[in-house]
Amino acid sequence: MALKISNRDARRLWLNRQGLAETPTGKLDKDGLLQIVKALGFVQMDTIRVVARAHDHIAWSRNQHYREGMLDELVKDRLAFEHFTHDASVLPMETYPYWRRQFDRMRGQLDSGRWPKFMSPKRERDKMLKRIEKEGPLCSNDFEAAPSTSRKEGWARPPHKYALDYLWYIGVLATCHRRNFIKMYATREKVIPENILTKSISNAKQVDWLCENALNRLGFASEGDIMRFWGAADLDEVKAWIKKRRRKLVPVEVVNADKSLKKAWAPADIEERIENLSAPTSRLRILNPFDPAARDRNRLQRLFGFDYRIEIFVPPAKRQYGYYVYPLLEGDRFVGRIEARANRKKKTLTIENFWWERGVKNTPARRKKLDAELERMARFVGVDEIVS
Repeated sequence: MALKISNRDARRLWLNRQGLAETPTGKLDKDGLLQIVKALGFVQMDTIRVVARAHDHIAWSRNQHYREGMLDELVKDRLAFEHFTHDASVLPMETYPYWRRQFDRMRGQLDSGRWPKFMSPKRERDKMLKRIEKEGPLCSNDFEAAPSTSRKEGWARPPHKYALDYLWYIGVLATCHRRNFIKMYATREKVIPENILTKSISNAKQVDWLCENALNRLGFASEGDIMRFWGAADLDEVKAWIKKRRRKLVPVEVVNADKSLKKAWAPADIEERIENLSAPTSRLRILNPFDPAARDRNRLQRLFGFDYRIEIFVPPAKRQYGYYVYPLLEGDRFVGRIEARANRKKKTLTIENFWWERGVKNTPARRKKLDAELERMARFVGVDEIVS
């Protein structure tokens, strides 16, 4: 029979696996930051900086001694590397040998898609690669831009930028660091330590590792959940892995926020994990829209009853809330959302709007918690005044 996991235990287990159960305090050095990345599996990156960029905000939510740029130092020190999960991400360097299949997958996807039509031809890519080999790290601005592709088709990048990204996606180039968030490309031999670059792992073992580590970090998961975690294995591969490992996995039924049941799989030690759960910190947290605890919107709604969508691509008149709205987590509940914007020149953090979820009371104690988190966020991004 399947093990039934109560909704409360499911929420707490999920937050525990996402590093949000503990109070985000304590000393943070480079090794401690690397442990955060390892525990999460990866940290998603994003160019948008309304208050702070996604990867910096995600790390800060786990330890509020984090400061912007510290993740880039991990990449510079070759303790982590950048690549594409379901989006651009920072991954621990130890993941690299299990990521080779992703380079091959990306090559197949790009070669069969529309990119060849838009990017520089192979002879030009070869010239670009040789120049990077000779001169060292370069960014897209170091190459002369050919005429841009048609904006009618939604492609605004010049051909050489596509070419650089193509070489990055297939693993020939790697990010050695970023300059003002602009990616600096180097050959993989200059970025990936030799002992890791030369380590050979079969495709089957790569799939085993990816599935096992996805399930471990998810705590409980459907086949689709496991597939989507890294974005590096397809559904048939996940199904085959579960079939092979069925005796070592525990079938579970997770009680959702609406009392419905969701069938899933869990690691062999799931009962021990649940038994050792404790209530998460009662601190109110402002999470990033791309935080791993909230990134899967369907899972978020199932477990917490929190209907959240990011509306950056929604026309202003059709937005329900706002352009970039942050979820508010208190204990094991998502209690609201807030729209805030930092102006670093004026040294202000402006609260443009906030909303409590239905049934959540705007008590003085809860508002005090929110004010305290806003003060911590202001210190994080280096502004002096909170404007509401």
